[in-house]
Amino acid sequence: MNRHTPLTLTLAALVSISPLVMAKDEVSSDGVKVDKMSPLRNLVPEEQLEAAASEQYVGIKQQANQHKALAADDHPEVQRLRAIARKLIPHAVRWNDRASKWQWEVNLIGSKEINAFCMPGGKIAFFSGILSNLKLTDDEVAIVMGHEIAHALREHGRERVAKSGLASAGAKIAGIGLSALLGVDPNLATAATGGIANLTMLKFSRDDETEADLVGLDIVARAGYDPRAGIALWQKMGMISKNAPPQWFSTHPAGKSRIAEMQKHMPSVVPLYAKAKGVQPTSLPPYESNVKGIAPIR
Repeated sequence: MNRHTPLTLTLAALVSISPLVMAKDEVSSDGVKVDKMSPLRNLVPEEQLEAAASEQYVGIKQQANQHKALAADDHPEVQRLRAIARKLIPHAVRWNDRASKWQWEVNLIGSKEINAFCMPGGKIAFFSGILSNLKLTDDEVAIVMGHEIAHALREHGRERVAKSGLASAGAKIAGIGLSALLGVDPNLATAATGGIANLTMLKFSRDDETEADLVGLDIVARAGYDPRAGIALWQKMGMISKNAPPQWFSTHPAGKSRIAEMQKHMPSVVPLYAKAKGVQPTSLPPYESNVKGIAPIR
């Protein structure tokens, strides 16, 4: 789309285009099943959104680096995050062909915020607060990362941008919203021009969140991480959110219903985990978290 092309092109004209690489509605006979994706996402070209995401991600890193908040490549937690990502990413392509062409990147930002995101195009960031405050195990890190990756694979950001009418060609992104997260001067954190949504702050629908949970569990299990850790993760989140809900809650609604939905789909993903481990599902030990008050999960 050139800078003069109106975003209000008819949906019919846009969905008639069949890209060579795209997200998939039908993936395989095993694992989780998901609904077809909204055709509204086709109102925003994926190339445009991924380019905007890449530009915004660079801005986030630059601002974090200026405030000495960007963890170095040799930081132990950065290495842990990237090692987990390396196991998850090979299972992303089965959900979206474009993922094979993404320039995946994983970084850690020093902040007390309990937050993480994956932008369109595979740009991942964790805030140190989500690791330290929740004392995440590797399996639980994988759950968070798998969930965020699933949003990108299922093009939820693209859909939300289209629905919000916030897309415009040539937008310049400078990391809107980072003032609250990193203590950055709001004048520096505000985008200079443009009208594309801040891709780190999009609020997804409840259906999007459920789908990201399920697709994330599928990816995690195939990579050899215990999907039952998702239940423990949200139990932890419930423990710390009684008084002041963390940032992650503002875009990721939680509750008993969310845990119940995960439990309902465990029969679809635990066998994938067992297969990755080379054992029978019945021989798997219970998942044990590292926080008192969370019972072993079978």
